[in-house]
Amino acid sequence: MTFPKPSFTPAEPVAAPVIAPPVAEPRASRGSEIVRRAGATAAAVVPPLLTLLAILGLWQAAIGDSYGGLPSPVQVWTDSKDLILNPFFDHGGVDKGLFWHVLTSLKRVGVGFSISAICGVMLGVLIGSNRWAHRGLDPIFQVLRTVPPLAWLPISLAAFREAQPSALFVIFITSIWPIIINTAVGVRNIPTDYVNVAKVLRLSPIEYFFKILLPATTPYIFTGLRIGIGMSWLAIVASEMLLGGVGVGFFIWDQYNASRISDIIVALAWVGLTGFFLDRLVALLGHVISRGNAAS
Repeated sequence: MTFPKPSFTPAEPVAAPVIAPPVAEPRASRGSEIVRRAGATAAAVVPPLLTLLAILGLWQAAIGDSYGGLPSPVQVWTDSKDLILNPFFDHGGVDKGLFWHVLTSLKRVGVGFSISAICGVMLGVLIGSNRWAHRGLDPIFQVLRTVPPLAWLPISLAAFREAQPSALFVIFITSIWPIIINTAVGVRNIPTDYVNVAKVLRLSPIEYFFKILLPATTPYIFTGLRIGIGMSWLAIVASEMLLGGVGVGFFIWDQYNASRISDIIVALAWVGLTGFFLDRLVALLGHVISRGNAAS
């Protein structure tokens, strides 16, 4: 018995599929990126600049060249040109440029606000995490926070008998309330899941503070710090008007006594710009520390 011999047909080579190389997406050129950033910068700068020019124009048109009381912008420039162009002069004593007065006030704010920030966060954590502490302290804090900053000045002068610690106390007592209240709100709003996880992991109080409480309350803390730094800047300017010495508040009061209204207007511009800088600095710090969760 014979079997038929199988015949095989040689296979034809199969052509490999041609894969087209990926088409690179067109990348934005460096020039278009520069144009985009310039447009964003112009959109942020031009509107307030035009508004400022419009206000100065209306101010100049309303006052004119008559100098009786409030000076016009042109008169301010004429009277305070040297103060504007040279804020760094120092002739000794209180005869200094505005830079040195603002710097002295900033030092006082830095010391007083730092103390209030530390104490405010600690008290806020205590009130937010302990029910009995909240019931005992919160009503008192709600009453004290309504006391105007300058109302604390006679008390501080009677207690410390010197201008410098009295100014620091006024800054401290003015700026601590929003820090306490916002920190306490943040502690009370910690998600329950976070607390349960801490219990399951059996975190120690120190581990709970740094790993759960502090990250969860950082946006609230920096909201209080932003409000506090603004209030401390307001308090130091007002208190320096009464305490004397070097400082932007004393400078404003001294120029008022000398009837130099133009210099006061220039000092107010410095006060406003410095306060804005402090607010943006704290907001940026909160944005970085909270990784974008704090309001900027």
